[in-house]
Amino acid sequence: MAETVAATIIPPLVARLFERSDAFQIPLEAFDEVLKKTPGLLLLFFTEDPVRYRETLDLAVIAPELLMISPEPMCLGVLLPEAARAIAPRYGFRRWPAFVLLRDGKYLGAIDGMRPLEEVQEEMTRLQQAAPSRPPSVGVTVRSSDDHGDDHCH
Repeated sequence: MAETVAATIIPPLVARLFERSDAFQIPLEAFDEVLKKTPGLLLLFFTEDPVRYRETLDLAVIAPELLMISPEPMCLGVLLPEAARAIAPRYGFRRWPAFVLLRDGKYLGAIDGMRPLEEVQEEMTRLQQAAPSRPPSVGVTVRSSDDHGDDHCH
């Protein structure tokens, strides 16, 4: 049976993360505070409704594997769909569900959508070695008020 938190139904495979690992739920209103108070590696799991995005359940199974193969301690923070949708634009990933890796609250990278386990593991290893960077923005075209639609730079 799925657990309920603030009227949100948590799918059993996601609930299992809380029961069998040190994963913790990050409510929207506590997100910034959690980033400030979580040193080292923090893997954010951006969940979505598994009826719409079945891969959410696949990533829920993969998440503990990523914790186990990490050469250094890594925390797992889970954002349920409402919080995940609100926070996702900060990190600019394009497919759901997604993992975002942070070190000391700073962005290292994202792995979005479902991929083969080996590919996810390789990407996670690469991200752990990456320098913090600015998260990519969501693709929005910006034009100045005097832009007349020319396709060249000035």
